Amino acid sequence: MYRGHKLVRIGTEWRYADTLDLVVWGDGRPCGFCGKHSTPEDHDGCLGTLPGVMNACCGHGPDGHEGAYVQFPDGVCIRDEAAMAFFNEFRKGPDYAKR
Repeated sequence: MYRGHKLVRIGTEWRYADTLDLVVWGDGRPCGFCGKHSTPEDHDGCLGTLPGVMNACCGHGPDGHEGAYVQFPDGVCIRDEAAMAFFNEFRKGPDYAKR
């Protein structure tokens, strides 16, 4: 999965399952679950800018929020429901309403 889109691997390349287009980081595709586009900083549109976070994934996909995670610079990583609780507490901006 990448930003809510199912992927397939063909040879050494990852491609979107629906179009077989090559997956390119920051390619502008909106979230496959909620339809929000990435922020100008290329953060997931449904998360916005999260304080003190190295990287994160909303977990949007066919299984709900399974796979959501937040990774911090010190190496700590929280997942699934703990990640969702973090998102709901720290999500910023008017377009990032709590689910």
